[in-house]
Amino acid sequence: MSNTIFLAFIAVVGGIFVTIQAQFMGVLDKNLGTLESVFITYGGGGLCVGLVMAALRGGNLAAFQTVPLYALSSGIVGLVIVGSIGFVTPRLGLVPASTLLVAAQFISAALIDHFGLLGADIRLLTPSRLCGMGVMMVGIWLIIK
Repeated sequence: MSNTIFLAFIAVVGGIFVTIQAQFMGVLDKNLGTLESVFITYGGGGLCVGLVMAALRGGNLAAFQTVPLYALSSGIVGLVIVGSIGFVTPRLGLVPASTLLVAAQFISAALIDHFGLLGADIRLLTPSRLCGMGVMMVGIWLIIK
């Protein structure tokens, strides 16, 4: 299996799990509340990764000083992500919520890549990418309306 196919497979699996997580968090939010659903999501994930790190003798946390300071805020950024997914999904529905979340990801990713923000390698917005994003925006409008 080539590296690209393997990476595409991992991305697809991740995308499927984002959808499943959104649905689970929507159920948690609806029944328990937004803060509680975020706590359960982060608490459960933190516990699992903590156990894996302990099994691997602590991972590589000693090198955290080499990471740019802004990157250390990824946990806080994750709280916004999970909180917004949990809050929006039961109110809009899974398809509209996922569509808007993915559209926002595409647009912000294109800008981050284009300008090389936050440590990203520069990958310019080409006319074909802009065209694809335009088609995507039409699709989003059709899904949301």
